[in-house]
Amino acid sequence: MAATVFYLDDVPEAGSIAVLDGPEGRHAATVRRIRVGEPITLSDGHGVVAESEVVAAQKDRLELTVLNRAVAPPVSPRVTVVQALPKSDRSELAIELMTEAGVDTIVPWQAARCVANWEGKAAKGIEKWRAAAKQAARQSRRPYIPVVTDLHRTRTVVDLIADAKADGAVVAALHESGAGRFVDLPFAAAQEIILIVGPEGGLDDSELSAFTEAGADTVLLGPTVLRTSTAAAVALGALGALTARWR
Repeated sequence: MAATVFYLDDVPEAGSIAVLDGPEGRHAATVRRIRVGEPITLSDGHGVVAESEVVAAQKDRLELTVLNRAVAPPVSPRVTVVQALPKSDRSELAIELMTEAGVDTIVPWQAARCVANWEGKAAKGIEKWRAAAKQAARQSRRPYIPVVTDLHRTRTVVDLIADAKADGAVVAALHESGAGRFVDLPFAAAQEIILIVGPEGGLDDSELSAFTEAGADTVLLGPTVLRTSTAAAVALGALGALTARWR
């Protein structure tokens, strides 16, 4: 079994001593009860990965000898999920599932039919999503923590789609009314993919129209209607098989 991953902003070179403290060190030493002699994989969350061994342990910090250090290549194609805000009890679940499934960037979106409303509290919501993404990345031992952007409105999502299409991206708006099928989109040749996941109430007609005009394809993901909290993870799993992401 691979060693547990913990994140450190600045991972030192091989042969150096790394100090894991703060929330990560406390979690490692107190919650996980990691002791001297145990292996740990350190990562900066931006691709750097280092195998290390614990040489000293206190209640809220570990000291580790870095055995080797490398940079993991990013997965291709890169996938961005524009996620309409789910209800509060399922919001962080959506982030956890898509992080474990391999998302690269998460764009929180205040869609017209969202039950949740981040008006005046977007900073708090984004902080929770970033924490959930980091925890899920650690759980799945990812060298890259997904980027969670600032809150987007529909007009900024339209701009995102238009810019991405100009660069050759494939943009899929997942919707039950889609005339095309998700599996028929040209994912294999894409360098960037954007998935748009609507809220519990579904995408508004004006949103669908604006996204289509900007270049998005409205497609049916599968034979059943999925929750907004699970749709991205299912689509990412399909992309793993349809592209080189899982090879």
